[in-house]
Amino acid sequence: MKKFKTIAMVALAAVSAACSAPENVDVLIVGGGASGVSAGIQSARMGVHTVIVEETPWVGGMLTSAGVSCVDGNYKLRSGIFGEFADSLAARYGGWEALQTGWVSYINFEPQIGQEVLTNIAESCGGLLEVRRNTKVSAVKAVEGDWEVSVLDADGKKHKIIADVLIDATELGDIAKACGVDYRIGMEASSDTGESIAPEKGNDVIQDLTFVAMLKDYGPDADMTIEKPEGYDPSRYANCAVNPLNTVSETGQTIWTPEIMITYGRTPNGKYMINWPIYGNDYYVNSIEMTPEERAEAYEKAKDVTRGFVYFVQTELGMKNYGLADDVFPTDDGLALIPYHRESRRIVGEAFFTMDAAAKPYEYRLPYYRTGVAVGDYPVDHHHYAHPDWKSLPDLHFYPIPSFNVPMGVLIPEQNDVQDLIVAEKSVSVSNLINGATRLQPVVMQLGQAAGAIAALSQIEGKTVKKVGVRQVQEALLDAGCYIMPYLDLPKDHRHFKALQRIGATGILRGEGRNVGWANETWFRAYDPLLIEDIHAKGYYDGPLGMVEGPVTVGQVIGLVRGLGGAVPQDAAGLWDRLGLEDYDLGRVVTRLEAAVLVDAAFDPFGMFEVDYDGYVRR
Repeated sequence: MKKFKTIAMVALAAVSAACSAPENVDVLIVGGGASGVSAGIQSARMGVHTVIVEETPWVGGMLTSAGVSCVDGNYKLRSGIFGEFADSLAARYGGWEALQTGWVSYINFEPQIGQEVLTNIAESCGGLLEVRRNTKVSAVKAVEGDWEVSVLDADGKKHKIIADVLIDATELGDIAKACGVDYRIGMEASSDTGESIAPEKGNDVIQDLTFVAMLKDYGPDADMTIEKPEGYDPSRYANCAVNPLNTVSETGQTIWTPEIMITYGRTPNGKYMINWPIYGNDYYVNSIEMTPEERAEAYEKAKDVTRGFVYFVQTELGMKNYGLADDVFPTDDGLALIPYHRESRRIVGEAFFTMDAAAKPYEYRLPYYRTGVAVGDYPVDHHHYAHPDWKSLPDLHFYPIPSFNVPMGVLIPEQNDVQDLIVAEKSVSVSNLINGATRLQPVVMQLGQAAGAIAALSQIEGKTVKKVGVRQVQEALLDAGCYIMPYLDLPKDHRHFKALQRIGATGILRGEGRNVGWANETWFRAYDPLLIEDIHAKGYYDGPLGMVEGPVTVGQVIGLVRGLGGAVPQDAAGLWDRLGLEDYDLGRVVTRLEAAVLVDAAFDPFGMFEVDYDGYVRR
C-alpha cells in the first residue's frame, strides 16, 4: 500500500507539473555558450529579467564545454564581457604573462577555470539572470506575440516558459529552425554573394569540427597510454609532426617537432589542448540537419579520431606520460562535453555580411560599418583538411582582411512573420567565407552581448526587436565598454574613446585598414592632421564646406562647425578646454581626433541621425 501510494503521489506530482501555469520571463536565451552567457549578462545588467537554459552542466560553450580554451584574436581589442572575462582570467592566474603559455594564443586557460569565471560573472547580476543547466528545449512556437518554449529541466520535469523575447544561442541554430527562420548551410556560389574567391557553384560543405581532449603531463615515468581505439589508423596522423611514419618532408612542407606541436595549446597548470588541425583531430561531418540520435553517433566517430590522435601522440611520438587530464571535463571519457563546431546554420538576416564587406567597408555597396556591434581582427581561418575532397575547395587559409566590425542586422531574421527573435553564436547572417573570421570566440561573445542589449532595450522601451534602433544598441554597448569600430588608436578607458567610436561609426571621418604581417588592424589616424578631403558629410550635410582641399586649422574647423549650426559658443577656447583638448592655437592644424571630439560635442550626429540595418541615414 505504501509503495502504491508513493507511485501515485509521484504520478500526481508529474501531472501537476505538466498542468502548471507557464512561467513568464522577459528574455529567454536558449544556449549558454559563448554568445548565450554574454547575452544573458548584458540583458540582466540593463535591468531585465533574463533566463538562460543550457543543455550541459557548464556555461561558455566553445570556450569551456568544447575545450577551445586558447583564444583566437582581439588581444588588442579586448572589450565588453570578453574583455572582462580575459581580465578575470589574468587575475585568476596571476597576470597576463601567466596566460601566455601556448604559442597559438596570448590568452590560454583551463576550460574548467573559464567555466568558473563565467559562472561568477553571471552570478554577479543581482538575481536578474537565472542560468538553468542540464535543461533541454523540446518545442518552440509563437503564441499571441510571445514565444512558448517547452523545456525538460534538470529534474526531468516538463514545463513551459513564455518569453517576450527569445534568443537562439545554440551551437547549430536549432531554435532558429524551429521558429521557421530561413537559413543557409555550406558554401554559397560567388554569384550569390559577390565574393570573388567563393566557389563558382555552391555546396553543402561546412568546416571541420573537433572533439577536443585536454592532456596533462603525469611525469617522466608515467605510462598513460590509452587502449588502442577501434579502427585506429596511424597513417591518418603520420604528418602531424616529425616521427618515423612522417611522409611529407619530401614535399617541402613545414614539419613540426613533437615538442612544438604539443605546446601549441599549452595552458596554465600543465594542461595541453589537443585541437591540432594539421593531420590531427579535426573531423568532417555535416551534422546540422541530423536528428539528435544521428548527431550522437557522428560525434562518437569524431571522438574516436581524437582518441586515435592521443594514442598516436603517446605511442608514435613517444609521449606516453601525456594522458587525458582527470581534472578538467566532468565526462566519463575525459573528452570535452560537446564538439567544437566551427560552422552552423546561418540565418537570412536583415544584413548579410560578406568577405568583401569586411575587406573594403567604405567601398562596399552598403555602409554596414555604420551599424557595427562587434569587432574582430583574426584572419579568415577555414578548416577543411578532414574533408575527403578538400583539395577541390577554395584555399581560404588566413585570407587577408583588415580588422572589421560586424553589422547589427546579422542578428535579426529578415522575415516579417518572425518577430522578437534574435539569433546569435555562429548562426548569424554571414557568408560561409567570412564565417571563418566571425566564428572566433571574442567576436561571438560580442555578438552575444549585442543580442542581450537588443533584447533588453526591446523590453525597457516596450518595442518589438525590429523597432530597436541601431544607434540605441551601439550606445548601450559603448556604455558597457565595447568597441563598435575596430580602431586601435585609443584604449576604451580614454576620455575621447566614445567620441572617436561614434564619429567613426557615422563615417564623417573614416579609418584605414591595414595588414601588418599576421595582424589585421584598423586605425582612425587620430593624431594625423585633418585634411578637408577627409570629411565625408554626405547624408548629414550636402552643401559646400568652404574649402576644397588641404589641411584645416583649429580656427577653420571651429568656423566651419559654427557656420553649419554646431553648438560652439563665443568662448570657443572655453569649449576647447572643457572637451579636454589642448593647445588652443587658431593657426595650428587640427588633428583628426580633435575634429572628431568637436563635431561629436557640437552636433551629436551619432544621436541625431538614426541609421537602418543597411547603414543608410534615416532623416
